Amino acid sequence: MMIRITLAGCTGWVGKALVAAIQAAPDLELVAGVSRSAAGRDLGEAVGQPANGLPVFATLEEALSLPSDVLIDYTKPNSVKGHVLAAIAARRHVVVGTSGMSAEDYAEIDAAAKAAGVGVLAAGNFSVTATLLRRFAREAVKYVPDVEIIDYASASKADTPSGTGRELADTLGAERMAGTSKPVSELGGVRETRGGAIGAPHPVQVHSLRMPGFVLSCEAVFGLPDERLVIRHDAGSSAAPYVGGTLLAARRVGEQVGLRRGLDSLMG
Repeated sequence: MMIRITLAGCTGWVGKALVAAIQAAPDLELVAGVSRSAAGRDLGEAVGQPANGLPVFATLEEALSLPSDVLIDYTKPNSVKGHVLAAIAARRHVVVGTSGMSAEDYAEIDAAAKAAGVGVLAAGNFSVTATLLRRFAREAVKYVPDVEIIDYASASKADTPSGTGRELADTLGAERMAGTSKPVSELGGVRETRGGAIGAPHPVQVHSLRMPGFVLSCEAVFGLPDERLVIRHDAGSSAAPYVGGTLLAARRVGEQVGLRRGLDSLMG
């Protein structure tokens, strides 16, 4: 059965790659795109590909007027939550590739999805190696509770930390035991240099670097007396690593009602 997809953020870095990939997939059908800058244009032409006769809408509400099964969202942090809730209200499953939402936002989305009987799958990063970083870190934190995260991205990235770093911190904060580092509240000097605390009940310190030379990297640093473990993911300049995971999520997001976090929730 064909899965009909509405793509928000269709003219973005990942969105352009998804347009081609969805159209090439035999079990997926692209219905419409959402992009304010390209509204009214042919979707294919808007992303630098041959015309495909599909519309680009300025708003998600307009795009949802066309029947579809799944919304894929690769937009902006300030719009993603509204998009997800609007899609849930329209009884669409949702795949979220946009970062910037808080734990409280995800809790609200989970409740709305369960009430509507739809599935939502959100991942800070849909690449395979980023997913393995998360999986291996979850295994390590069972034995090494002292962990901190360093999040690297380009100078132009607006949100801190990245979705990859935030999602990893939320996960490890929920699963680790209390660490041995001195609490930030007991430190002198400039406390902000210890980063931001994310996750509960045992928050993880996250440090974000934003400078030229990086696309997206994330590392989890674990420490025990006289030994250390670093697990790191590095991304290049291509959007290709995110396409396969996003399409896998689109195919399987409807299998479970409510919110799931991370591509590893689909892996055996």
